Amino acid sequence: MEIIPGLLDEIGRQCLIRVPFDQFPTLTSVSRKWKQEIESKEFLQERKTSGFNQSLIGLIQTHPITFLTPKKSVTSTAPAYRLGLFEPGKGELKELPPIPGCEDGLPRFCHSAGVGRNIVVIGGWNTKTWELLNSVYIYDLSTGMWRRGVDMPGGKRSSFACVSDLNRMVYIAGGHDQEKNTLRSALAYDVMGDVWSSLPDMARPRDECKGLFYAGKFHVIGGYETEMQGDFDKSAEIFDVNTWNWDSDEKDLLETDVCHKTCVFDHQGNLYKCDSTYLACLHGSTWQRLIRLPSDVHLGTFIATWKDKMFVIGAKIFGGLPNCYAVEFEKQNGTISLTKLEMPEKFIGPVQFGCNLEL
Repeated sequence: MEIIPGLLDEIGRQCLIRVPFDQFPTLTSVSRKWKQEIESKEFLQERKTSGFNQSLIGLIQTHPITFLTPKKSVTSTAPAYRLGLFEPGKGELKELPPIPGCEDGLPRFCHSAGVGRNIVVIGGWNTKTWELLNSVYIYDLSTGMWRRGVDMPGGKRSSFACVSDLNRMVYIAGGHDQEKNTLRSALAYDVMGDVWSSLPDMARPRDECKGLFYAGKFHVIGGYETEMQGDFDKSAEIFDVNTWNWDSDEKDLLETDVCHKTCVFDHQGNLYKCDSTYLACLHGSTWQRLIRLPSDVHLGTFIATWKDKMFVIGAKIFGGLPNCYAVEFEKQNGTISLTKLEMPEKFIGPVQFGCNLEL
C-alpha cells in the first residue's frame, strides 16, 4: 500500500514530514500506513534532516482557579497545574488535554520529561488528598492520547532530579520520601519498554536537586541532606550511562549554597545559571557573569534552551504575569542581546517545571 495513492513513497513521505506536530493525531487516524510512518524512528529523523522538525519547550505552569459564588467570582489559593507546549519561534502555547481522571489539573509538584514524541509526567501530589504519588503518565503526541506507565518503584518520593536523554530514557535521583527523609537512590525509566531499572546510589542524599543530561551523562546538581533542610550543597554528581557508574569525584559546580533550579546546558555543553540578577556561564571552575537580567523576570525565574538561543521566563512581582526574553549570543563579535517576546494569552502562570522536545 502506497503512503499516498498514485505517488511514490518518497514523495508521500515528504508530504507527511511537512505537517505540524499538532496535526499528528489526525494523520495517524487516516490509515494504518500513515500511523506506521509517523510512529517510526525514521520519521522524526527525516523531519530533522529536511529542516521541518519543531523545537518545543514543554512547560508545567500554575493557573489560578476561578469559581463562581452567588455574589461574585473567587480565585482559589490552590492553583491548577497545566501542561503546554511552547514554540518560541511562533509565539504559540498549545495546552495539552488533562490526564483522564485529573480534570482539575496535573498532580502538584510533578516532574516532566520529553522523550521522542512523548511527554512523561512522574509523581507529584494528589490534588484532592495531598497523597504523595508514584504514578507515571505518558502523553503520545502522535496519537494525542494519554496512557498509564508502570509506577515508579522504590517507594514514593518528591522533589527529585528528573531529566531525559530526549530519545528513550528518563533518569531520576534523590528527593525525599513521605517522612521527609532525603534519598540517595536513583532510577532509570525506559519509556518505550515501560520498564524501570535501579541505578547505583549517589555518594550523598540530595533533596530538591537539579537534573541535567548532556553527552551521555546524567548530572545531579546541588540539593541538601535531611538535617540541612534548605542549606543547599555546592557539589554535583555525574552518572555515565555507558559505564553505568557515578564518577568517583564529586564536583563543586556552584559558587554558593543557593537554589540551583536555573542551571541549564546549551547545545555545546556550556553550563549556565541565574546568579542573583545576572545570567552567568561556567568557565573552567569559575562562574562569569554575562548580562544583567531585566527586573521583570527576577521572580520564579525559569531558563530553557531553544535551538541556538536561550529563554528566560519570570515575573516582576509574586503572582504577576510571566515575561519572557530571548537571549541571543553573537559569535562574531561576542555580544549578548536580550529581546522581550510577546507572550500568548494562555501564558498566564509561573513555570514550575520544563523540558525540551524535538518533533
